[in-house]
Amino acid sequence: MLKFISLGSGSSGNCYFLFTENDGLLIDVGVGIRTMKKHFRDYGLNLAKVHHILITHDHADHIKSVGSLSNEQKLPVYATEIVHEGIDRNFCVVRKVQEDLRKVIVPGQKLTIGDFEVTPFTVPHDSSDNVGYFIECEQIAFCLITDAGCITPEMAEYIGKANYLVIEANHDLEMLRNGPYPQHLITRIESNTGHLCNTVCGETIAKYMNEGLRHVWLCHLSEENNHPELARKTVETILRSYGIVAGVDLELEVLKRTMPTGIYTLTAES
Repeated sequence: MLKFISLGSGSSGNCYFLFTENDGLLIDVGVGIRTMKKHFRDYGLNLAKVHHILITHDHADHIKSVGSLSNEQKLPVYATEIVHEGIDRNFCVVRKVQEDLRKVIVPGQKLTIGDFEVTPFTVPHDSSDNVGYFIECEQIAFCLITDAGCITPEMAEYIGKANYLVIEANHDLEMLRNGPYPQHLITRIESNTGHLCNTVCGETIAKYMNEGLRHVWLCHLSEENNHPELARKTVETILRSYGIVAGVDLELEVLKRTMPTGIYTLTAES
């Protein structure tokens, strides 16, 4: 049985856990080790259940604790060569990943990692490199896209095959443009290598989803330029304009920035 929990989603730290009865993979390790261990205890999970780590990109809120966790638990870390190099350069990563635990992935090349078939794909962002993940397990397709400046045809293809989707809804455009950020930062966020706004997120889901999409989680919300209810309502309204009703045709939820979501059971299509 495949299960999923978000341990944090936002600039304070990103970390997602996908697991079966016998195997588990962590996507990004941007939360502190103590915090992660506490969350695992609170939800009756054992850290020994984590067997692999996938990294999307080398910004601190996604990799802060990757070296500490990997070295402590002897866990292999999968990332592109460029992201591994970025982790080495990032001063926020105090403990670097040991050489023997580094595994190099290539966007577009599927690989088997324990119980999971994992396909990384390129996601445009202003990090050294960035990938999303399309993960197949137990006849279930799970897709995660975070820190995306725009949607490419390749990304749309994987969204169109997903049963479960985690996708960025970082900001509301009006809040961003009228908020406290300086213009250079606003320009960066709005660029094609920045972050997805609520509206583009909603349009993306509506245009590319398939009939088998059951659940969507909105991730990486900005604390200053968004609000969970605003993000949900914006996406919900756009979906409805396409004849898609959240709560009927699919489940739509917003991931918490600094707290776990609780554990979700993901089921294969009946």
